[in-house]
Amino acid sequence: MSTLAGRVALVTGGAQGIGKAICERLAADGAKVMVADPGVGIDGRGGDAGLATSLAEKIGGAAFPRSIASPGAAEEAVALAVSRFGGIDILVNNAAILRDGFVFKLEPADFEDVLRVNLSAAFYLTRAATGVMRDQAKAERGGKPYGWGRIVNVTSTAGLYGNFGQAAYASAKAGLIGLTRVTAMDMARSLVTCNAVAPFAVTRITHSIKPQNDAQTIYKERALKVPASAVADLVAHLASPAGQSITGQVLGVRAKEIFAFGQIRPAKRAVVGAGGIGAAFDEIKAAFADMQTDLEAFNTDPVI
Repeated sequence: MSTLAGRVALVTGGAQGIGKAICERLAADGAKVMVADPGVGIDGRGGDAGLATSLAEKIGGAAFPRSIASPGAAEEAVALAVSRFGGIDILVNNAAILRDGFVFKLEPADFEDVLRVNLSAAFYLTRAATGVMRDQAKAERGGKPYGWGRIVNVTSTAGLYGNFGQAAYASAKAGLIGLTRVTAMDMARSLVTCNAVAPFAVTRITHSIKPQNDAQTIYKERALKVPASAVADLVAHLASPAGQSITGQVLGVRAKEIFAFGQIRPAKRAVVGAGGIGAAFDEIKAAFADMQTDLEAFNTDPVI
């Protein structure tokens, strides 16, 4: 396949799990891929630069085996992609770490580290990459009209539903949805798309789930059956010419299932009248969201 021939992609967290599957698929479709991954553990500690380097060699790309969780590093990664391959057309913000803890116990430093890697780094890279993409649009890179610019933010249903003990992770993933919407709006004139993808697949995060009840045990068993390749397939579609008309959306993928998530909009309206606020609440409470977690919401058999 050569649907992405001539394009250059930068994928964070690209040497492991879902990120690795995405890198391999984009390369198979003809893109030159920059694998950005310091090889840290799921908690963000440690590191193995060889993971990014070996994958880059395998797929004919390049490696950036350092953290991109700073403005300077993000700019350096984008500049390296441009210097090595001539531009940057696809950005996949996939890097994430996990440090769980109940909100009344979670260490502030852990919360801040998760936000820096999972959310701030995505902004730093988006800021650096979109500047290049705007220039490419003016230069009509790839033809006229410009249609190569793609950004995909890998979010999570934890950011939509919440889950016990995941204040940091859910906050960061919810923030990615806001970043996605604004980026899609800001880049619309340059014909650059931006979407968020919530993946269901076997990952280090899936393996890290410690079931607290039978329902969570069943959820984990089902999740371990879902291949990461399905996520890569969706990202590749969004990056292809067929994805040009899709922007600002929050999508989910679980094996052969694809979800379009509704985004926060008023579900019910009431006017405070003589009965006061309490009476107004009586009118709108039927639209209140329940307290279901994401593990409960998607604890059904995947279509594989």
